[in-house]
Amino acid sequence: MEIENTPKILFDTGANGSTLLSNMKKLDIDPESIDEVFISHPHFDHIGGLSAFLNVKSDVEVYVPALLRGVRGAKEVISISKPLKIHENVFSTGELDGIEQSMVVKTEKGIVLIVGCSHPEMAHILKAASQFGSVRAVIGGMHGFSEFELFKEMELICPTHCTQHKAELERLYPKEYIDGGVGKVIEF
Repeated sequence: MEIENTPKILFDTGANGSTLLSNMKKLDIDPESIDEVFISHPHFDHIGGLSAFLNVKSDVEVYVPALLRGVRGAKEVISISKPLKIHENVFSTGELDGIEQSMVVKTEKGIVLIVGCSHPEMAHILKAASQFGSVRAVIGGMHGFSEFELFKEMELICPTHCTQHKAELERLYPKEYIDGGVGKVIEF
């Protein structure tokens, strides 16, 4: 998702640096074009590719939840514990429940919430994100999330990664649901 006048931000880095860099090459994304990295939480399948990425492109700022320590090789590591405005239309929910932060992107249609795995309860994540505006879209991993009524006002639901109840979300929200995955371009 590109927001005008906003640096290019890589959200999480996957489990394997070789895979990350290979996928970026296949998608014609030059690592040199990335200005910042946003890490949702310190599980290996979200940070495993970070060191390989930083070996290729080290002059980036890396935004990490406060519990993540020891990130090296970046121009600057910004530890986030509370909600933070990163850019004009990009925010962090802050570290929630001592484990994970989510990215909030303000668009003309409302807030797009980008989650890593949703380890904090989705209700908690949505509440934190709603301080920046009305949440209209959610993209990312949702683990065992099953409080489906929380998504009744969503215009776009894109479960990825670890989401266990994709079929149920698609059944309940067929017009709002889209499949995600590597290389998926989502316009909202």
